[in-house]
Amino acid sequence: MTPNEAILLLEKFRAGGTSREAVLRAFQAAPVADLGFAAVDTHRSLRKGFPEVIFGAGKTPEQVVKIAAKLLEKESRVLVTRISPEHARVLRAKFRRAVYHVAARCVTIEKKPLAKRQGTIAVVCAGTSDLPVAEEAAVTAEIMGNAVERVVDVGVAGLHRLFAKLDTLQKANVVIVVAGMEGALPSVVAGLVGRPVIAVPTSVGYGASFGGLAALLGMLNSCGSGVTVVNIDNGFGAGYAASQINTLAGKTS
Repeated sequence: MTPNEAILLLEKFRAGGTSREAVLRAFQAAPVADLGFAAVDTHRSLRKGFPEVIFGAGKTPEQVVKIAAKLLEKESRVLVTRISPEHARVLRAKFRRAVYHVAARCVTIEKKPLAKRQGTIAVVCAGTSDLPVAEEAAVTAEIMGNAVERVVDVGVAGLHRLFAKLDTLQKANVVIVVAGMEGALPSVVAGLVGRPVIAVPTSVGYGASFGGLAALLGMLNSCGSGVTVVNIDNGFGAGYAASQINTLAGKTS
């Protein structure tokens, strides 16, 4: 149950459309569902505005399906990240609404998509090799109810490509910038826009990039104002944080 759904339930009770007992049952439900191999947080959406997200890596397809099924007993949408094609096959066989986002390595299941809130999130990708992480960020932000503008392959090796998309970036409420190699692009973007910039280092690069560590350190040492950095390849974390920022922007507009 999301905060909005809780408000609607209370308003329905006030209008006489549901009983006091039904409201109490909704709020008294145990906040954890014990599956033996997992303790599913069933009140996550009430606290955070979105249900618990399933991290697929390290879990069997059967475990992922059982967690998703438990969440969908009460929730209208589920996001599963870092999955394999086998995870996707089993999820799609079980849930007819499951959508496999191949590039993002995610599956989304929506009984009813969230209405898109005002404002956009721009997801900027330095190179095509960074697309899996950028798409993870974009899919995460979209299922959480945000309009997403994608800007791809505008890395600093051909910086003129970025300027053609500058209007899109300046109109967004928050900008996610995904880059590997030396990780310079977030600093450039931060110098061009007056919006929060979430930098995502990727593990793309040659040996001296140390699996994304060079990009991470470069972003942490950015001279661009307003740059926040998430962990290496953490597109999900960037998309989630961007959604929270966009939600706050909508409340103050």
